[in-house]
Amino acid sequence: MGAAIGEMLPLAIGIAISPLPIIAVILILTTPQARTNGLAFLGGWLLGLAVVAVVVLIITDAAEAATSSDSSRIVSVIKLVLGLLLLFLAWRKFHKRPGPGEEAPMPKWMAALDRFTPARSVAVGALLAGPKPKNLILNAAAAAGIAQSGIGGLQQAAVLILLILIGSIGIIAPVAVYFAMGEEKSARVLGGWKTWLAANNGTVMNVLFVVFGFVLIGNGIGGL
Repeated sequence: MGAAIGEMLPLAIGIAISPLPIIAVILILTTPQARTNGLAFLGGWLLGLAVVAVVVLIITDAAEAATSSDSSRIVSVIKLVLGLLLLFLAWRKFHKRPGPGEEAPMPKWMAALDRFTPARSVAVGALLAGPKPKNLILNAAAAAGIAQSGIGGLQQAAVLILLILIGSIGIIAPVAVYFAMGEEKSARVLGGWKTWLAANNGTVMNVLFVVFGFVLIGNGIGGL
């Protein structure tokens, strides 16, 4: 179980460092329905991560990745491909970066956050957690690694829960700060986080793509 946690941990941290979703939840916490929509967004995020991780875990287990050398090799190839995909995303993001002194535009849906309902907050949280390329790749790789580790079902479930919780720290933290400090006191802290993330979003994402791209490539090559 320790080996499974060790392999999963850096990938979970990579999921947690998601500037755009963190900015989104901080903005939600400045709206009139901050309490309900903030918790709804967090719930959607947890759901999105859980669905992807569980599906990948079930598929990998079904292929008997932990006991079959052929299946294990397939998982290693998948990790290698996912790593190369992350490097491609880093290259594409670098070439689409804003010019000097320019800021990357925020998604248009962020302008409507103050009109979000709890249901829409859940949906957006789930979509940002699950299908987004970086999270999808890291989450899938972590879940495949858990299945490949050969640990039992209960231990797999425990590591999977840990993956989801660690991968959600970036969203849990602003919500926790809001409820612990209150609306007025938390506004200054969360505002500082938002400003820094907005200014450094592109750099943070490129570094994550490159670092975890090489991590997955190394894991893939090591398993072949």
